[in-house]
Amino acid sequence: MLIAKVIGTTVATIKDQKLEGRKLLICREADETGKATGKPYVAVDTVDAGVGDLVLTAHGSSGRQTYLTKDAPVDAVIMAVIDSLQVDGEVVFRKS
Repeated sequence: MLIAKVIGTTVATIKDQKLEGRKLLICREADETGKATGKPYVAVDTVDAGVGDLVLTAHGSSGRQTYLTKDAPVDAVIMAVIDSLQVDGEVVFRKS
C-alpha cells in the first residue's frame, strides 16, 4: 500500500467494459505528512474519495483484489481514505 494525495479527476468515455461506471482519480504518492511527492498516476476509486483527500492505494495484482476491480485491467486502486496519520507517537496528519 502507498499513501497518496488525490490531485484531480480524469474522464475516459471509451474504456474497457469492466471499467464502466468507475470513477478514475489522479493521485500522487505522498509522504507521511500528506505532502505529494511522486509522479501522477490514475487509480480506480472504490471508496468515493475526492480531490484533496489523502488515501491508501494498492498497485499491481493487489489492485485487482477489491470487489469492484476483480479481474479488471487495473494497476492502481484507491481502497481507503485516511483520517489521520501518526508517526513516532505524534499525529502528523488529520483530515479536516
